[in-house]
Amino acid sequence: MQKVLKQAVSVALAVGILAGCAGEEDTIQMAPLPQVDSAFSPQQSWSQTVGDGVGHYFSKLSPAVGYGKIFVADRNGVVKALDPETGETLWEQNLETEVTAKLAGGIALSYGKLFIGSENAEVIALDEETGEEAWRTTVEGEVLAKPLVDEGLVVVNTSRGILQALDADSGEAKWQLSSEVPNLTLRGDSSPVSISGGIFWGQANGRLAGALMNNGQVLWQQSVGSPKGGTEIDRLVDVDATPVIAGERLYAIGYNGSLVSIELRTGQAAWKRSYSSATDFVIDGSQLYLVTDKDHVVAVDIRSGTELWQNQSLEHRLLSAPSVINGYVVLGDSEGYLHWLDPVSGDFVAQQETDGSGIAIPPQPLNDGYLLVTRDGRINKMQMP
Repeated sequence: MQKVLKQAVSVALAVGILAGCAGEEDTIQMAPLPQVDSAFSPQQSWSQTVGDGVGHYFSKLSPAVGYGKIFVADRNGVVKALDPETGETLWEQNLETEVTAKLAGGIALSYGKLFIGSENAEVIALDEETGEEAWRTTVEGEVLAKPLVDEGLVVVNTSRGILQALDADSGEAKWQLSSEVPNLTLRGDSSPVSISGGIFWGQANGRLAGALMNNGQVLWQQSVGSPKGGTEIDRLVDVDATPVIAGERLYAIGYNGSLVSIELRTGQAAWKRSYSSATDFVIDGSQLYLVTDKDHVVAVDIRSGTELWQNQSLEHRLLSAPSVINGYVVLGDSEGYLHWLDPVSGDFVAQQETDGSGIAIPPQPLNDGYLLVTRDGRINKMQMP
């Protein structure tokens, strides 16, 4: 039942219509496409495809760059290694078995392997050089977020509120932690992050937690949001965005919650600001860029939590997480447009149209450009002029 509810909320949010408890409907309208006089137009170096992409499904299936290759995947189980210079396919593997693979958790690289999760409650490891399957392990719940690989472990945060650690060489279960999952949650999970032997992740109950990487011993928990409101939708408090570590602080944001800056050692909040989001954010220097639940793009000073600017012109365009490319804040939207913002003012600098299928994940910076992935599985390597 919980899975059905999570899917229902996901669909409702995607179409932008949520029904109130009194039977009234608030129709959320997508902002019109801003008219932008582009200061530049990036050039395409090469284009490739990977299966059918992720289509209309919820997905954080991001590519990975490493070992001299670009690794990409589609929801149905097609995984490719591409040459970064030419886009040529170096190897291809299909992970589909008797059922659709439903890859969803993003690709992580380490120890000569690719690690990827699925909605079928599996974590799969592939050899980075050949694409051959190294192991496949069933875990406790869907893996919707990118796995973390560190200290010889692969750690996944599942839809059942279980943080599970597997041996990176064999896939053998090492330890797991459970947290309370409310009856109604958003469809998504926070990817864990780690530093200095500690692991940190967001939970569906509105908390951020820290534990020891080697054995899962809990260090602390901090509330990011508390349930409030008259309806179950109002009381959603998921911490689905991936926390970000910068210096000695950890930054996290919750849906119907707060943006918080937390001291890593103590778990105490240095500051809290009222923002609601389930989308990953990015830190560049002393500035944090986030997308709110209304698709407002916001810049915040990480030292004090002071808001620097807010751009509301892309409201309800179902934005991807932000990325920083060549000094600009860049986001994709559900109609397939890429928007470039000035990091100082938040004003539009440029805009490009892609294949129209939509952009679910942020463009990925490369040393010589960036990688753009559309929902239909189109992979474009772009270069700045």
